[in-house]
Amino acid sequence: MADTAAALNELHFAGDDHVVPFQVEGLDVRGRAVQLGPMLDAILERHHYPAPVARLLAEVVVLTVLLGTSLKFEGKFTVQTKGDGPVDLLVADFATPENVRAYARFDQALLDQAIAAGQTEPEQLLGKGVLAFTIDQGKFSQPYQGIVELDGTSLEDIAGVYFRQSEQIPTRVRLAAAELLDRDSSGKPRHRWRAGGLVAQFLPEAPERMRQPDLHGGDGDEIATGLKEDDAWAEARAMVETIDADELTDPLVGTERLLYRLFHERGVRVFEAKQVYDRCSCSREKIGGVLKGFSAEEIEASQENGEIAVTCEFCSTTYRFEPAELQPAE
Repeated sequence: MADTAAALNELHFAGDDHVVPFQVEGLDVRGRAVQLGPMLDAILERHHYPAPVARLLAEVVVLTVLLGTSLKFEGKFTVQTKGDGPVDLLVADFATPENVRAYARFDQALLDQAIAAGQTEPEQLLGKGVLAFTIDQGKFSQPYQGIVELDGTSLEDIAGVYFRQSEQIPTRVRLAAAELLDRDSSGKPRHRWRAGGLVAQFLPEAPERMRQPDLHGGDGDEIATGLKEDDAWAEARAMVETIDADELTDPLVGTERLLYRLFHERGVRVFEAKQVYDRCSCSREKIGGVLKGFSAEEIEASQENGEIAVTCEFCSTTYRFEPAELQPAE
């Protein structure tokens, strides 16, 4: 977290596509909040996703941005779901310090059936599976991956379980996405996507204050540890849970104003905002390097009309190669 803090009335509002770190000293809480606008809309628009799929991917992008911007090293943070529902894959990654990309994979026939049946809640579209968080610091270290079960609850609840299992930090995550209808400069109707989120974590100086009751073990199990939730965290968590989805996405509310609404009585402070960008890490050089590892038979099989075309799943950029370019140098 940056060292420069300010009261809300001392700052210009960060606006869209800027992650705002914050601290509530009276509650021993730190966190980050964001509203995504043009950056998110660009990611979703290029793929023309159906609305239920776009909404899901928007939440994953927000979660990735909130967590990825906390990294203190050069690397990549990836959030990925794999399930047996109509939307079988969602993936978003954050390359430090500011670049985001994402895509979704879905079965159109199964999605149409789900929409017709009114089964478009996130847990219904994802089905059973896993949510994976991967941290990759580069070629000189082993990636770390934490996996949480997709158990029929919301993405924000599942993210909270991840923090509780993997980091033992009391954490509350809120996520929301909204599709807006307005008009472009020519007056033609257009759809735009916005999303927002907040992550709050309880980080007191005394580590023993962070202890929590055990996670519920399943139907019929009882929590019997006898641990009582810290009063400060109980208060902070209750405040975060009062957030309406509209507040997270409404540009007229804004990130700093939302934080003020929640925590002003406890002395919330915000830190320098971090802008994030829709930028893919693909390149002609990278893809060409992969293709040069193909055998002559594979190169022959990959050709169409005398060339090989590869389209990036993230940014939809198509790279075209002549077979001669991929032959090893003599």
